Amino acid sequence: MSTIAASDVAALRKQTGAGMMDCKNALTEASGDMDKAVEILRVKMGNKLGKLSGREAAEGTIQSYIHANGKVGVLVEVDCNTDFVAKNDEFIAFAREVAMHIAATPQTEYVSPDDVPQEARDAESRVFAQQAADKPENIRPKIVEGMLNKWLGEIALLPQVHVNGDKHDNKTIDQLRADLSAKTGENVVIRRFVRFAVGA
Repeated sequence: MSTIAASDVAALRKQTGAGMMDCKNALTEASGDMDKAVEILRVKMGNKLGKLSGREAAEGTIQSYIHANGKVGVLVEVDCNTDFVAKNDEFIAFAREVAMHIAATPQTEYVSPDDVPQEARDAESRVFAQQAADKPENIRPKIVEGMLNKWLGEIALLPQVHVNGDKHDNKTIDQLRADLSAKTGENVVIRRFVRFAVGA
């Protein structure tokens, strides 16, 4: 049986976030083949991938999208756990797809509904309450809640279905992010973005 180098175990741990013993066992099972060991760990980790959200996403990429007319541009930062994944073509392509979506949705201001300030929520709720004033009193709170959730879905990125729905199976940005997280075994975080528009 081949001896597994400690440096290989450390490299696999950095790439996957799995424990040292899990990495060593996977490498042993894969006869030292790094790619095969990653595959073995993915199968074994399964639903543990959901626990990756606790890991710090300190690596990542900044990608841009400039619309063909040159009048709209977006910069987006997407983070992950390792430099290895940050340089991955699929990870970079995801960041670019997110930037393109933001360029096409000028109403998007925040990454997550959780990022929307309470003052802004309260102000919108007051407007929606006035709009629902002619409805029966017992159903007004539900109407306001529904209108507020719809509004949050329009101004926050994660709940939005990607503008290129056919290409992405009508998945939301958050679903695409979660798919990439499961595939890479890392905590994928859309950190921030800025949208530029001529004259805006």
